[in-house]
Amino acid sequence: MKQASPNDMMEMLRRYDTWVFDCDGTLWRGQALIEGVADALQLLRDLGKKVLFVTNNSTKSRKAFKVKFDQLQLPVDQAEIYSSSHSAAAYLQSIGFKKKAYVCGERGIMEELAAAGIAAVGGPDDNDRRLEGRPVEIDPEIGAVVCGADPGLSYFKVTYASLCLRHNPGCLFIATNTDSRGHFIEKQEWPGAGATVAAVQAVVGMEPIVTGKPSPFMLRDVCAAHATTPDRMIMVGDRLDTDIAWGHATGMATLLVLTGITGRDDLAAEWGRPGFQRPDYVMASFGDLMGISAAARAAA
Repeated sequence: MKQASPNDMMEMLRRYDTWVFDCDGTLWRGQALIEGVADALQLLRDLGKKVLFVTNNSTKSRKAFKVKFDQLQLPVDQAEIYSSSHSAAAYLQSIGFKKKAYVCGERGIMEELAAAGIAAVGGPDDNDRRLEGRPVEIDPEIGAVVCGADPGLSYFKVTYASLCLRHNPGCLFIATNTDSRGHFIEKQEWPGAGATVAAVQAVVGMEPIVTGKPSPFMLRDVCAAHATTPDRMIMVGDRLDTDIAWGHATGMATLLVLTGITGRDDLAAEWGRPGFQRPDYVMASFGDLMGISAAARAAA
């Protein structure tokens, strides 16, 4: 196991036209931008590379993520951003979904569903609801339960979601992603959408349809919108189980950065395990790309 050398970085710049970035733990941690990342992203743009941002964080919509990019002074077009909240809405839209969705998650999912023309209930609006010792009446028009990271997850929400899945015929179980934890703040890792999904799954015993990384659906959506193909793409992320797994599953090259969930010790522990799908490249931080000499960058 070794980190990418300047020659490796030059090879990446020559070979890949489209660079796909995770956000939390790769570009920033909480509200803090990782050192050198802004300059490294600008270098890619200066070299004519297509730069896209794909995050499993479902708490925000693409519009809200654009606000965060602006606050961090990272130039980006909203069309370059793909969140798992958007992928859930895009999936339902792609299958012609016409019913209502019940959300165990944050406002970002509600906003993306609304943008796709899908009526949604639950989410933060149900944070304060409690069971009252009598049967819960569920809306028969709910045809999907969409689960994402949910700081307001409650016994009521799990109950309502599970009742919809068990009693509304054909009700779909959608997971924006199944990440166990994430860098929602700079200093700690908090439970991710996987915790919400697991709570509902424990009741219903169903496997969810996962629309975010490492699901192939999200990549098909990205490629269709940006006229690109996986063989010319490289996935840059901080997680073996989503970012790197997504690259391997879809044919993209992979670059693991050690600024987020997967640390150096985690990677070392996995490296020799039989069947381990290694990242193609490893960097301590994506900001290290600026360590390549100016002359070498100009020749890329």
